Amino acid sequence: MYKIIISKIIELQSKQVPAIGIGLFRFLYGLVALQEIIFLLYFNHLIFDPIPYIDIEFPMIPFFLFLWGIIASFIVVGYRYQFAIISNYIFWIIFVNFTTMQRDFDGGFDSFMIGAGFFLLFMPGDRAFSIDNLRYKLSAPFKHYSSYAQPLVSSLAYYLPVVICLGFLYFDSSVHKLFAEHWRNGLGSWLPSTQPYYVSAIDMSLLLNNEILEKIIGYTILVFQFSFMFFFSKRHLRSLYLIVGLGLHLGITLSLNIYPFGMGMLIFYVLLVPFSWWRALAQLITAKEPALTVFFDQQCPLCNRTVLILNHFDIFHCIDFKSAQTYASHYPAMAAIPPESLLLDLYALDVNGRIYSGVDTYSQILRKMLYLYPVGLFLSLPGIHLLAVKKYRAIADSRNRITCSTDCLISHKLQDNTWYHRVFECFAIKKPKAFSRKLSRILIAILVLQLNSTIHYGLLYRLDLGLKSHPISASIAEASNALIMVSLTFLGITPHALYLHDHFAGYDHILAITYTDKNGIEQWLPFVNEQGRLLSPNWGRVQSMWANIAVTPTINNVRLQKFIMKVTAFWGHKTNLNLNDTVFHIQLKKIEAPFYWVPDQLHKNFSAPWVTIGSVNWRANVISFDLPENINSL
Repeated sequence: MYKIIISKIIELQSKQVPAIGIGLFRFLYGLVALQEIIFLLYFNHLIFDPIPYIDIEFPMIPFFLFLWGIIASFIVVGYRYQFAIISNYIFWIIFVNFTTMQRDFDGGFDSFMIGAGFFLLFMPGDRAFSIDNLRYKLSAPFKHYSSYAQPLVSSLAYYLPVVICLGFLYFDSSVHKLFAEHWRNGLGSWLPSTQPYYVSAIDMSLLLNNEILEKIIGYTILVFQFSFMFFFSKRHLRSLYLIVGLGLHLGITLSLNIYPFGMGMLIFYVLLVPFSWWRALAQLITAKEPALTVFFDQQCPLCNRTVLILNHFDIFHCIDFKSAQTYASHYPAMAAIPPESLLLDLYALDVNGRIYSGVDTYSQILRKMLYLYPVGLFLSLPGIHLLAVKKYRAIADSRNRITCSTDCLISHKLQDNTWYHRVFECFAIKKPKAFSRKLSRILIAILVLQLNSTIHYGLLYRLDLGLKSHPISASIAEASNALIMVSLTFLGITPHALYLHDHFAGYDHILAITYTDKNGIEQWLPFVNEQGRLLSPNWGRVQSMWANIAVTPTINNVRLQKFIMKVTAFWGHKTNLNLNDTVFHIQLKKIEAPFYWVPDQLHKNFSAPWVTIGSVNWRANVISFDLPENINSL
């Protein structure tokens, strides 16, 4: 096995492929991280305060979330990539392990993002669609943009994150699914979608009420997850796994209210897109002929940098930039312009023979880029145009007084200090055998960590062999748990036993909260509605808190009261309620979570009646409960 891994590493390392997929993966990962940080900012009092808005334990949380948001924005645009991705990785580990996020508000999303963030540390995420790539070009402004070849990277950068973050996850999850009756019945995707706490605002009844289709989906998921790790890299199967995987996680994102997990999984499928598809897409969206030809002073440093910047953002290749000294005379329409005037302004020629100069040239460039058309139109507005002309004139005239010495013609390339470059392009090229051996050992170590989690929780825990009763096996179990803590913290390797039989067995009641307003009318707190659905934005990790920890098949009153306190304090403040004058009512609804198919089960659960089982009061910022001692028996 060791030799097979080494030979595979050498094969993949030697294969150079376009970096476009890596760049899009970085961009989408940054967007998912950024939306989650915004979510944490909105719910920061609910998640981090012991008593929301009353007992604030971490007053600096919003500040650090704001810093983290800046880092995530850097990742999105690809600016200072290595610094940004390291900082993001550290932020995620600190927030998960030193706040209440992991204990009460997890849901499996954080571990996945930590694992993806770890691999991004060593991926060439700055090679495409990034500001860093532009900075690299600007460090040598006298090299024409057309001379920059499409960046190529090792195919290992595509293969390793997919096989570990998706392949290992799927295999571990499928092992757990074999122990779940509803998954063995082909209803793995059907059952969660019939539970009010788990569904989104989209009604999927048309699919849920088709038993045969639901079973086809359920069994397809099992086969897909079991086989993914072994066959996704096969060229003739790659497209199949891409389409099925996209359908699976798009379905999770749309039908369930754990959308962050669905989106986090979806972004990995950018790495599975065949390179021929990217080439076909590029041909489809790229302009066949340039809509505008721009002439610039090739000896001017500022003009060269301007052209590099504009070309970098011309993603549809609608603009052609040419040297005024060399090419202007080739166009009859430009012959009337004196050569010295061509060097004073930026001139442009469109397909209809119209000539533009100065600010008008910039306006046309932005319009011809298509997606920046509104900006170009804004620049041509009378008042804005006048201000832009004055600013442009000041810059252009001062630029004309600058003479370029021979020093400015020397290229001063930025140094590539990314970990990918150091490891995969420097060390691997100089010592390919040593590189393959060391990387293979690292991969085997990660494989062992994953197998430890899968065997421990996926097999031994579920088979309940009574190993903890023996001193030796108990010690081994403790060591295994310690390894799982390490792998979870730094690599995101964790058991993926989501929504299985031990979660839904006995899940026959759900709770909601209402309150009596000033007019004596009972209102629903904007948390759980009359159907039993968790309302937006109470999805993601907030849904996990209420549906997986507070309300379970066997409700623990201590935990339930803790989260009722948090929810009433948070949403009471958000809805401008006076807590000390408001009586909250706890509602209970009976539902069913069958392991066999039942027609229209979702709407049956929606329409079940509510019963008031208790109340909650706040007095002087202290909460008191009037609840049954054993809610499970109701």
